[in-house]
This record gives sequence, structure tokens and C-alpha cells, in this order.
Amino acid sequence: MWIGWIELDLLLGDVHSLKGKRSVVRPLIAEIRRRYDVSVAEVAHQDLHRRAGLGVGLVGADRAHVVSVLDGVEQFVAYRPDVELLAARRRLISADD
Repeated sequence: MWIGWIELDLLLGDVHSLKGKRSVVRPLIAEIRRRYDVSVAEVAHQDLHRRAGLGVGLVGADRAHVVSVLDGVEQFVAYRPDVELLAARRRLISADD
């Protein structure tokens, strides 16, 4: 069993309030969840209107599958025109660790 997660640090585009931030972050979270079938949540910068921190995690039987899904999520967010990906930190652990 493999457990993988990625933390995404995002700079939001033309957002001027927390309400505006919500209108960008909620659809992004929903699309990641729908497209990649992973757990995802806003985990950092909740009080800043132009920054967001997302955490994405999954469990899989195969390391290659977990890496592939995390790569896909990172690329999907990186190519979004309404957000800028500032940093992506990932971690993989095995049940044997």
C-alpha cells in the first residue's frame, strides 16, 4: 500500500475578497476531486484572499499509480489560467516504512 500527498501553494489572480477567493477555490477543489478521485481540501492561507494552500491525498496499491495521479493533479493546477502555482511539495510513503 502506498500513501501519497501533495501540498499546492497557489497565488490567485484577480481576487479582491475572501468571497472572490471562494468562487475560485471551490470549483478548483471540485474539479480536482471529480477528475482524479482524490481527497482534496484547502489547508493553508484561509485568511488571505489572494493565496490558497491545497492538500491532495490518495492511497493506492501501486507506487507508479500514486505518482501518476499526483503528477496529473500538479499539471492540472499549474496550467490553470486563474491561479499561479508557487510551490508543490509531495510525499510518498509505503505501508512498510
